[in-house]
Amino acid sequence: MTTIKQYNEYGEALEKLLLLRTAPLALKLLEKEADIPEGAVRPKRDRGHHIAQCQAFALSRRRRETIAMLKEDHWCWAPLMGYGLVENPHDPFVDAHTSFPCLPHGKYIGLVSAPLSTATFAPDLVLVYSNTAQLRHLLMATKFQGEPNIPSEFDPIDSCVYSVVPVIENGRFRITLPDPGEFERAAAGDDEIIFSIPRDKLAMVVEGLKKAGEMNMDYAHATVGLQPDFPRPEFYTELFKKWGLDVEGK
Repeated sequence: MTTIKQYNEYGEALEKLLLLRTAPLALKLLEKEADIPEGAVRPKRDRGHHIAQCQAFALSRRRRETIAMLKEDHWCWAPLMGYGLVENPHDPFVDAHTSFPCLPHGKYIGLVSAPLSTATFAPDLVLVYSNTAQLRHLLMATKFQGEPNIPSEFDPIDSCVYSVVPVIENGRFRITLPDPGEFERAAAGDDEIIFSIPRDKLAMVVEGLKKAGEMNMDYAHATVGLQPDFPRPEFYTELFKKWGLDVEGK
Protein backbone atom coordinates (compact mmCIF):
# COMPACT_ATOMS: atom_id res chain seq x y z
CA MET A 1 0.00 0.00 0.00
CA THR A 2 1.36 3.40 -0.98
CA THR A 3 2.12 5.68 1.97
CA ILE A 4 1.49 9.41 2.17
CA LYS A 5 5.26 9.93 2.18
CA GLN A 6 5.55 8.01 -1.10
CA TYR A 7 2.80 10.09 -2.68
CA ASN A 8 4.67 13.22 -1.60
CA GLU A 9 7.86 11.84 -3.15
CA TYR A 10 6.00 11.17 -6.41
CA GLY A 11 4.91 14.81 -6.38
CA GLU A 12 8.47 16.00 -5.91
CA ALA A 13 9.67 13.68 -8.69
CA LEU A 14 7.06 14.94 -11.16
CA GLU A 15 7.99 18.56 -10.48
CA LYS A 16 11.70 17.83 -10.88
CA LEU A 17 11.59 15.49 -13.88
CA LEU A 18 9.19 17.67 -15.86
CA LEU A 19 10.39 21.08 -14.64
CA LEU A 20 6.77 21.97 -13.93
CA ARG A 21 5.81 25.58 -13.29
CA THR A 22 3.04 24.64 -10.85
CA ALA A 23 2.51 21.78 -8.44
CA PRO A 24 0.86 18.53 -9.52
CA LEU A 25 -2.45 18.29 -7.68
CA ALA A 26 -3.62 15.55 -5.35
CA LEU A 27 -7.42 15.31 -5.49
CA LYS A 28 -9.70 13.36 -3.19
CA LEU A 29 -13.48 13.12 -3.22
CA LEU A 30 -14.95 13.52 0.26
CA GLU A 31 -17.71 11.25 1.54
CA LYS A 32 -18.12 12.94 4.94
CA GLU A 33 -16.78 15.94 6.84
CA ALA A 34 -14.44 13.72 8.83
CA ASP A 35 -12.56 13.08 5.55
CA ILE A 36 -11.55 16.74 5.26
CA PRO A 37 -7.81 17.03 6.01
CA GLU A 38 -6.84 19.03 9.07
CA GLY A 39 -5.90 22.57 8.11
CA ALA A 40 -7.74 22.54 4.78
CA VAL A 41 -9.23 25.90 3.81
CA ARG A 42 -13.00 25.93 3.33
CA PRO A 43 -13.57 29.14 1.35
CA LYS A 44 -17.05 30.13 2.58
CA ARG A 45 -16.44 29.22 6.22
CA ASP A 46 -12.84 30.39 6.54
CA ARG A 47 -12.63 33.31 4.10
CA GLY A 48 -16.22 34.43 3.74
CA HIS A 49 -16.45 34.05 -0.01
CA HIS A 50 -17.21 31.58 -2.80
CA ILE A 51 -14.87 30.44 -5.55
CA ALA A 52 -15.05 28.22 -8.62
CA GLN A 53 -13.50 24.78 -8.58
CA CYS A 54 -10.87 25.85 -11.11
CA GLN A 55 -9.91 28.68 -8.75
CA ALA A 56 -9.47 26.14 -5.95
CA PHE A 57 -7.18 24.15 -8.25
CA ALA A 58 -5.24 27.34 -8.98
CA LEU A 59 -4.80 28.09 -5.26
CA SER A 60 -3.52 24.56 -4.69
CA ARG A 61 -1.13 24.41 -7.62
CA ARG A 62 0.12 28.02 -7.51
CA ARG A 63 -0.07 28.99 -3.83
CA ARG A 64 0.25 25.40 -2.59
CA GLU A 65 -2.82 25.60 -0.39
CA THR A 66 -5.08 22.72 0.61
CA ILE A 67 -8.64 23.66 -0.40
CA ALA A 68 -11.78 21.70 0.52
CA MET A 69 -14.73 22.57 -1.71
CA LEU A 70 -18.13 21.62 -0.31
CA LYS A 71 -21.48 22.51 -1.86
CA GLU A 72 -21.68 25.89 -0.13
CA ASP A 73 -18.22 26.97 -1.38
CA HIS A 74 -18.96 26.75 -5.11
CA TRP A 75 -19.65 29.69 -7.41
CA CYS A 76 -19.98 27.69 -10.64
CA TRP A 77 -22.73 25.23 -11.46
CA ALA A 78 -20.98 22.50 -13.47
CA PRO A 79 -18.88 20.88 -10.70
CA LEU A 80 -21.87 20.92 -8.35
CA MET A 81 -23.65 18.61 -10.76
CA GLY A 82 -20.59 16.79 -12.05
CA TYR A 83 -19.44 15.76 -8.58
CA GLY A 84 -22.98 14.82 -7.55
CA LEU A 85 -23.27 17.51 -4.88
CA VAL A 86 -26.73 18.63 -6.07
CA GLU A 87 -29.67 17.04 -7.84
CA ASN A 88 -30.35 17.70 -11.50
CA PRO A 89 -32.99 20.45 -11.47
CA HIS A 90 -34.08 19.59 -15.04
CA ASP A 91 -33.91 23.25 -15.89
CA PRO A 92 -34.10 23.90 -19.67
CA PHE A 93 -30.64 25.51 -19.71
CA VAL A 94 -29.13 22.69 -17.66
CA ASP A 95 -30.74 20.02 -19.82
CA ALA A 96 -29.44 21.72 -22.94
CA HIS A 97 -25.89 22.11 -21.66
CA THR A 98 -25.28 19.06 -19.48
CA SER A 99 -23.38 16.69 -21.72
CA PHE A 100 -20.67 16.04 -19.17
CA PRO A 101 -20.53 12.92 -16.97
CA CYS A 102 -21.88 13.15 -13.42
CA LEU A 103 -21.11 11.16 -10.30
CA PRO A 104 -24.10 9.76 -8.36
CA HIS A 105 -25.96 12.40 -6.39
CA GLY A 106 -25.30 12.22 -2.66
CA LYS A 107 -22.29 9.90 -2.74
CA TYR A 108 -19.83 12.71 -2.06
CA ILE A 109 -20.03 15.99 -0.13
CA GLY A 110 -17.11 17.67 -1.86
CA LEU A 111 -13.56 17.50 -3.14
CA VAL A 112 -10.21 18.48 -1.63
CA SER A 113 -7.14 19.56 -3.60
CA ALA A 114 -3.54 20.01 -2.47
CA PRO A 115 -0.03 19.93 -3.93
CA LEU A 116 0.89 16.26 -4.31
CA SER A 117 4.29 16.91 -2.73
CA THR A 118 2.76 18.10 0.55
CA ALA A 119 -0.70 16.47 0.63
CA THR A 120 -1.62 14.80 3.92
CA PHE A 121 -4.05 12.40 2.26
CA ALA A 122 -3.99 9.62 -0.33
CA PRO A 123 -5.37 11.06 -3.59
CA ASP A 124 -8.01 9.47 -5.79
CA LEU A 125 -6.26 10.99 -8.80
CA VAL A 126 -3.55 13.49 -9.70
CA LEU A 127 -3.78 16.43 -12.11
CA VAL A 128 -0.68 17.69 -13.88
CA TYR A 129 -0.94 21.09 -15.58
CA SER A 130 1.80 21.06 -18.20
CA ASN A 131 2.75 22.48 -21.55
CA THR A 132 2.42 20.24 -24.59
CA ALA A 133 6.10 19.27 -24.59
CA GLN A 134 5.83 18.11 -20.98
CA LEU A 135 2.65 16.23 -21.87
CA ARG A 136 4.53 14.46 -24.63
CA HIS A 137 7.04 13.22 -22.08
CA LEU A 138 4.26 12.08 -19.76
CA LEU A 139 2.79 10.09 -22.63
CA MET A 140 6.21 8.67 -23.44
CA ALA A 141 6.51 7.58 -19.82
CA THR A 142 3.26 5.62 -20.04
CA LYS A 143 4.35 4.13 -23.36
CA PHE A 144 7.68 3.00 -21.89
CA GLN A 145 5.67 1.18 -19.22
CA GLY A 146 3.57 -0.73 -21.75
CA GLU A 147 0.39 1.36 -21.60
CA PRO A 148 -1.68 1.61 -24.79
CA ASN A 149 -2.13 4.95 -26.50
CA ILE A 150 -4.53 7.28 -24.71
CA PRO A 151 -7.72 7.96 -26.70
CA SER A 152 -8.36 11.65 -27.35
CA GLU A 153 -11.76 13.24 -26.77
CA PHE A 154 -11.95 16.96 -26.09
CA ASP A 155 -14.65 19.33 -24.93
CA PRO A 156 -13.85 23.06 -24.80
CA ILE A 157 -15.76 23.62 -21.54
CA ASP A 158 -16.26 22.04 -18.09
CA SER A 159 -12.62 21.11 -17.55
CA CYS A 160 -13.15 20.74 -13.79
CA VAL A 161 -15.60 17.93 -14.55
CA TYR A 162 -13.87 16.22 -17.47
CA SER A 163 -10.47 16.10 -15.77
CA VAL A 164 -11.96 14.37 -12.71
CA VAL A 165 -15.20 12.43 -13.20
CA PRO A 166 -14.27 10.07 -16.10
CA VAL A 167 -11.02 9.18 -14.31
CA ILE A 168 -12.94 8.27 -11.15
CA GLU A 169 -15.42 6.26 -13.19
CA ASN A 170 -13.03 4.28 -15.41
CA GLY A 171 -9.59 4.51 -13.80
CA ARG A 172 -7.92 5.61 -17.04
CA PHE A 173 -5.65 8.49 -18.00
CA ARG A 174 -7.29 11.55 -19.51
CA ILE A 175 -6.16 14.71 -21.32
CA THR A 176 -8.33 17.81 -20.82
CA LEU A 177 -8.24 21.34 -22.21
CA PRO A 178 -8.59 24.11 -19.59
CA ASP A 179 -11.91 25.76 -20.34
CA PRO A 180 -12.61 29.49 -20.88
CA GLY A 181 -13.61 30.00 -17.24
CA GLU A 182 -10.39 28.42 -16.06
CA PHE A 183 -8.46 30.73 -18.38
CA GLU A 184 -10.38 33.88 -17.39
CA ARG A 185 -10.82 33.28 -13.65
CA ALA A 186 -8.09 30.86 -12.61
CA ALA A 187 -5.06 32.02 -14.65
CA ALA A 188 -4.68 28.88 -16.75
CA GLY A 189 -1.95 29.59 -19.28
CA ASP A 190 -2.37 29.69 -23.05
CA ASP A 191 0.07 26.79 -23.28
CA GLU A 192 -1.34 24.65 -20.45
CA ILE A 193 -3.10 21.32 -20.78
CA ILE A 194 -4.27 18.94 -18.06
CA PHE A 195 -3.13 15.33 -17.69
CA SER A 196 -5.17 13.27 -15.21
CA ILE A 197 -3.45 10.30 -13.59
CA PRO A 198 -5.45 7.65 -11.70
CA ARG A 199 -3.99 6.93 -8.28
CA ASP A 200 -3.07 3.33 -9.16
CA LYS A 201 -1.07 4.44 -12.21
CA LEU A 202 0.94 7.21 -10.55
CA ALA A 203 3.95 5.09 -9.59
CA MET A 204 4.12 3.71 -13.13
CA VAL A 205 4.23 7.22 -14.62
CA VAL A 206 7.02 8.36 -12.32
CA GLU A 207 9.01 5.20 -13.03
CA GLY A 208 8.55 5.74 -16.77
CA LEU A 209 9.83 9.30 -16.49
CA LYS A 210 12.87 8.10 -14.57
CA LYS A 211 13.62 5.46 -17.23
CA ALA A 212 13.39 8.14 -19.91
CA GLY A 213 15.84 10.23 -17.92
CA GLU A 214 18.32 7.36 -17.78
CA MET A 215 18.20 7.33 -21.59
CA ASN A 216 18.55 11.14 -21.76
CA MET A 217 15.09 11.22 -23.31
CA ASP A 218 13.38 13.16 -20.54
CA TYR A 219 12.10 16.72 -20.65
CA ALA A 220 15.14 18.13 -18.86
CA HIS A 221 17.44 16.83 -21.61
CA ALA A 222 15.25 17.89 -24.54
CA THR A 223 17.00 20.32 -26.86
CA VAL A 224 16.02 22.12 -30.01
CA GLY A 225 18.32 22.08 -33.00
CA LEU A 226 18.64 21.35 -36.71
CA GLN A 227 21.99 19.57 -36.56
CA PRO A 228 22.44 16.98 -39.34
CA ASP A 229 23.85 13.56 -38.42
CA PHE A 230 22.91 14.28 -34.81
CA PRO A 231 23.88 11.95 -31.94
CA ARG A 232 21.35 9.15 -31.54
CA PRO A 233 20.46 6.48 -28.97
CA GLU A 234 22.25 3.17 -29.58
CA PHE A 235 19.12 1.33 -30.67
CA TYR A 236 18.83 3.70 -33.65
CA THR A 237 22.28 2.57 -34.79
CA GLU A 238 21.40 -1.11 -34.40
CA LEU A 239 18.23 -0.69 -36.45
CA PHE A 240 20.05 1.21 -39.19
CA LYS A 241 22.65 -1.60 -39.37
CA LYS A 242 19.88 -4.15 -39.89
CA TRP A 243 18.41 -2.03 -42.66
CA GLY A 244 21.78 -1.53 -44.37
CA LEU A 245 21.71 2.22 -43.83
CA ASP A 246 24.49 4.60 -42.76
CA VAL A 247 25.25 4.50 -39.06
CA GLU A 248 27.80 7.32 -39.00
CA GLY A 249 27.82 10.86 -40.29
CA LYS A 250 29.69 11.91 -43.38
